[in-house]
Amino acid sequence: MTHSFDKDYWDQIWHGDRAMSMGTSPANPHLIQHVGDLTPGSALDAGCGAGAEAIWLARHGWQVTGAEIAAAALETAAERARASGVAERVQWVQADLSGWEPESTYDLVTTHYAHPAMPQLEFYDRISSWVAPGGTLLIVGHLHHGHGHDHGTPAEASVRAADITARLDAGVWEIDTAEESHRSMNGTSIHDVVVRARRRPTLAG
Repeated sequence: MTHSFDKDYWDQIWHGDRAMSMGTSPANPHLIQHVGDLTPGSALDAGCGAGAEAIWLARHGWQVTGAEIAAAALETAAERARASGVAERVQWVQADLSGWEPESTYDLVTTHYAHPAMPQLEFYDRISSWVAPGGTLLIVGHLHHGHGHDHGTPAEASVRAADITARLDAGVWEIDTAEESHRSMNGTSIHDVVVRARRRPTLAG
């Protein structure tokens, strides 16, 4: 089945049966593993959902923008940020990431399973352009298996690590991590793609 991943699609998701579990989920373990060694600065969580990753970043010293298309998700995210005492460190933006452009670049741009209304790899191209020189890109996505994919994950939303790294110009990016991992959460097997890359600093002329 082909999904449009437009505003109506995500509004239905965030008003459906999965909303409660998504609204209480913890920060993605790949974020904790791959961002913990970075010096905090400005960060963008692209497709922030209910804000778990943005809030984790804020609690660890980052100034965060959380961008998300679904208003219900952002309402939950804002409530969670207030309860966590980091509301002043997070700016929430309702945005369609297939067309939205930020006003500035960021020291960290990250995304976790976000699927806007555009081809998945082109979405990763878009968000990579929002990373400041010397900054970090962290992508966590659904692993594509060729003959199958995560239960409930459409094939068009799944990728391989090599698909992502092939689009990152070696003259611009240094790849720190490109892995395909498998973990279990609440009895469910989760198959992830994780790519962390650093944009090379701009050389002085």
